[in-house]
Amino acid sequence: MLGGVMEALREALTSPWLHWLGLLFLCSAYLQGPFDKLRDFRGAVAEMRHFGLRPALPFAAFTIVFELTASALVLTGWYRWAGALGLGRFTVLANFMADRFWGLQKPERSQVANSFFEHWGLTGGFLLVAWHDLGGRDVF
Repeated sequence: MLGGVMEALREALTSPWLHWLGLLFLCSAYLQGPFDKLRDFRGAVAEMRHFGLRPALPFAAFTIVFELTASALVLTGWYRWAGALGLGRFTVLANFMADRFWGLQKPERSQVANSFFEHWGLTGGFLLVAWHDLGGRDVF
């Protein structure tokens, strides 16, 4: 009986739809962000200026196109590894620009530090997607 339950659980957890749902969740911030930027493009340009990116308008436009394109690669499986590595690199760069907790005072420092390390978790997820897509095998 336990073997049947375990087999059913394994089948459910290794199903293609769950795999795709996991990829969608991983990309969700990179899909939501561009839609917000498109709805308020002036705000997106202001955000680029806030982070010192000049000229701000092309940076805002590039960010929108990049996040949507890289997410599409991950979700469709076409050059999934490239989309995943791109989003991982983007996350690392943005993390060091936006979540510089080490220069803040408490209580803001703790909140920004949490965000900083959550972004490392996203980056790890993207590295695992690329590793798997390129044929990585379990090593443990």
